[in-house]
Amino acid sequence: MSPTAPSPTPLSSTPLSSTPRSTIKRGKDRAQSDRSALYAVLDAGLVCNLAVVIDGAPVVLPTAYGRVDDTLYLHGSTGALSLRTASTDEVSVSVTLLDGVVYARSVFHFSMNYRSAVVHGRPRVVTTDEERTIGLRAVVEHLAPGSWDYAREPNAKELAKTSVVALDLAEAAVKVRGGDPVDEPDDVVAGGVWAGVLPLRQSWGEPVAAADLDALDVPDHLRSRQVTTPGR
Repeated sequence: MSPTAPSPTPLSSTPLSSTPRSTIKRGKDRAQSDRSALYAVLDAGLVCNLAVVIDGAPVVLPTAYGRVDDTLYLHGSTGALSLRTASTDEVSVSVTLLDGVVYARSVFHFSMNYRSAVVHGRPRVVTTDEERTIGLRAVVEHLAPGSWDYAREPNAKELAKTSVVALDLAEAAVKVRGGDPVDEPDDVVAGGVWAGVLPLRQSWGEPVAAADLDALDVPDHLRSRQVTTPGR
């Protein structure tokens, strides 16, 4: 039986680390200092951007992830150069959630309402079978809750082809923008231009069965997810 992955840590008010590269300098009023804000963004997102340097050039790759307490797990093929590089050098991982487009009276002040997190660090390769299973389960359950206990677990051959890396969440920054546009007073007085926010909302669609699927009902864990909103 595979080990049970710990549930994500309850929201914490522990301050985030403060290092030169994790300190927000522009728009400091939008910085979030509580670790709970970091957890909230990571838990609401579905895909992160993994930034690595390969052969002297920056590469940014969309990647699935999962969080267990203060550890972020990423996985991929053992042949993936990005993960091999990530395990030997510093990386950056970001998650951004777009909540709306901000329409201002001047195009200079158009903006977005968003929640974003950036994590810095040097990932480590997960080597024990127990933690590899915990990491893979975290990734699957983050993207498709309820699926790990429903579908077949990876076998030895599949695990041999899979690399799992763990990134500590010790060094991170969170930035959030919400609310109205910030217009120039003269533009507000002049009037004549609509200003406000166009909210962005996402929703899950109806499950589409695979073409070769036998007559099976949609499982409860998938059906129940239709009532949730991605990114919320």
